[in-house]
Amino acid sequence: MHSYLARQPVLNRDKATVGYELLFRDGPNNCFPDVGDEHATNRLLADNFFTSGAIEATSGKKAFVNFPYTSLIQRTPLMFPKKSFIIEILETCDPSDELLEAVIELNSKGYTLALDDFVPSAEWKRFLPYIHIIKFDIRTVPIAKARFFIRHHKDKTNKILFLAEKVETHDEFTEACEAGFDLFQGFFFSQPEMLQRKTLTPCALTTLRLYKEITLSDVDFGTIESIIATDVSLSYKLLRHVNNLTYTRAKPISSFKQALVYLGEERLRRFVTFVATAHATEKKPQSLYSLSLQRAHFCERLSNLARTDIIGNQAFLTGLFSLLDSLLDQPIEEVITLLPLDKQVQQALVHQTGPLGHILKLITAYDKAEWEAVSLLSKQLQINESDVAELYLESLKWSSYFEHTATD
Repeated sequence: MHSYLARQPVLNRDKATVGYELLFRDGPNNCFPDVGDEHATNRLLADNFFTSGAIEATSGKKAFVNFPYTSLIQRTPLMFPKKSFIIEILETCDPSDELLEAVIELNSKGYTLALDDFVPSAEWKRFLPYIHIIKFDIRTVPIAKARFFIRHHKDKTNKILFLAEKVETHDEFTEACEAGFDLFQGFFFSQPEMLQRKTLTPCALTTLRLYKEITLSDVDFGTIESIIATDVSLSYKLLRHVNNLTYTRAKPISSFKQALVYLGEERLRRFVTFVATAHATEKKPQSLYSLSLQRAHFCERLSNLARTDIIGNQAFLTGLFSLLDSLLDQPIEEVITLLPLDKQVQQALVHQTGPLGHILKLITAYDKAEWEAVSLLSKQLQINESDVAELYLESLKWSSYFEHTATD
């Protein structure tokens, strides 16, 4: 049996990732919540919290897990350590006396509770003293309306954190911050922030120059070395990471040329890609860096399954560069012209056309847990959906390693 798991980041006001909501689907024939809330929650818990899977799926950060009414009444969360996850009380739950008793008990035992897709009403008022996070879907409850509720309750207590869901643009993020929201969920972090036209910073220019060199068919390592030598921070990260890989050597690697000899061309190409991406995201949400690496690996592995003539390395670059506009805060159409990318890669990035474009669409749909689109695109690419689910989890584990190493 295969279970499908997607994750969506939860960020704080500094755009730092504090956790991930885990979204479940039970195989290619059923889309959550069609399988039933209870079944979906139980499968997610069994597949991810009886093993170490959840730690890998969330990169060690908090997991937000949906719990339906029956699971809460039966005290299902008590089967797991209180630090395992944040309990999201689904909006479909009846605010009954029975549910209140369960919430009070879970709260008293140290569990963190959140109200999902909350709509203010008198019947939920008695639950608030035991709630730690309130989530507003800003498509259902506009920010302006949520603002009044937040201000009223923040005056009374500072313990409740407010989370804005489905924040898709930086304007919405800014408005939600001003309204008093503490946490944010949505893909605003993967959209370029271009309130006014600005030139590339020196850091971004260094990154772009590196990208340009590593996408060439014949890598000029002398040129790469000279680029890195102009940036102390980047040089430090590269050498530190290589020495972490070669810690058994009697003498540490002290130059980029030595690193080249040790790694070889292909490994060095990937290595520069990882560190350059991390370098570009120093003032960006960590989720953006993680998502770039995850997409690169996911795209490459999917290309191996798709019945097309896609080259794995081109697929890797497509996934990695799919967020380049957000990394550099420049329109993707303009950034791409500065890189010697294959025409198929350019078409995929700018227009999402061609075989690589379809794979990129599939990846984006999976990120957002748009399961019907995942199913349709998988069929178009002639890829088994269970393989897609497996490769998604594999890409999370793979990118997690580089998230913890290349950014050190």
